[in-house]
Amino acid sequence: MINKRLLIKHLLAHNDENSFYDKKRKITISHKEGKAKFLKHICALSNSNPKNNSYIVIGVEDEDNNIVGVDFFDDSKIQNLINAYLSHPPIVQYENIPFPHLPDDKVVGLVTIRPIDKITSLRKNIWKYYGGSVFFRDGSISMPKVFDIEIKDSNSKIVEAIENHAQNNIEHTLDGVFDFMNTRKDYNAKYKVFKEYFVVCWAGQKKEVKGETFFSRVDIELINEQVRLFFSALDDVSISFDKDKFRIIEYVNLGFQNTNKYYQLEETIIHFENNANYNIETNLLFKPPQFDKKALHHVYNNNNAILEKLKKGLVLTKDEELDLQNLPVTYLICYFNSFDEAIDKLNEAKPHLKLYNEHIYSLYKEAMRILRKIKYS
Repeated sequence: MINKRLLIKHLLAHNDENSFYDKKRKITISHKEGKAKFLKHICALSNSNPKNNSYIVIGVEDEDNNIVGVDFFDDSKIQNLINAYLSHPPIVQYENIPFPHLPDDKVVGLVTIRPIDKITSLRKNIWKYYGGSVFFRDGSISMPKVFDIEIKDSNSKIVEAIENHAQNNIEHTLDGVFDFMNTRKDYNAKYKVFKEYFVVCWAGQKKEVKGETFFSRVDIELINEQVRLFFSALDDVSISFDKDKFRIIEYVNLGFQNTNKYYQLEETIIHFENNANYNIETNLLFKPPQFDKKALHHVYNNNNAILEKLKKGLVLTKDEELDLQNLPVTYLICYFNSFDEAIDKLNEAKPHLKLYNEHIYSLYKEAMRILRKIKYS
């Protein structure tokens, strides 16, 4: 089993960007340009590596390989995006890898692209790229090319050596467990061993609600691979497990005018097998709440008025400051209730919320994370 933190270190230390490895400061798939560029790199790396894995490391400065991290990105539906836009789509996995020197809410993103030994191309137009385009890696650059020759397998031995040097061992596992337990001891840290091999650590602030146990400020890691499975400072989750599986149900708090309620968002089940393998199953559970349209019109118009004041740099009243706290989630609720333009307004608000303060911006990112999960499902 590969220790993903070690793998990233070996990729950064052993190679500059090349035909099987790319690095990015960040990626954005919330708009067409960012989505198109991400798909281009997936296509190029897949085509350039018909026999071996290829990788994208996210959260690294290009000039000096400094690991600065990115926000935790739990888009388990990213494969749906790949399948929608690429012909002969490769299997793509996005994982969040914690590093000790990074803040709790930052990780390094690792995208693994599995080999398929087929030519991958764009299925349809996106941004300035045309459907049918085929991309390859030319050194560190993803370039469109006309495919008329057999692809040469020149990377398999190099990638195999890097992956072999990143294999996990008992020392790395124990170090990971002790590090997690010590770092998260204020948040009810626990661990569980599955199938005498896999170690899952988790922590969170525990609370009882109507006889049910929930956790907030949750952090869950699969120690063997140094992969963060879940992280949120805002959401509540329930956790259960037996000898074969570990189950997480994520809840979101939605509502307005004192009508807030917790709704199930997504279920994640990690199945552990006897042959030292595991698989992760995700199921969207969310059913958008429906509200009175007249009340929503009032909320929507109020949000628009606050947004206009932010854009003009005007001072908000105390009531408007309180409403601003709910602006991201109430725009989201409006969208769920057929106010299609509410998402445009939420995207328009992004730079102004980011400038206003960090907490408000975190609420915006949380709303967009919920939307992304639902959209790609």
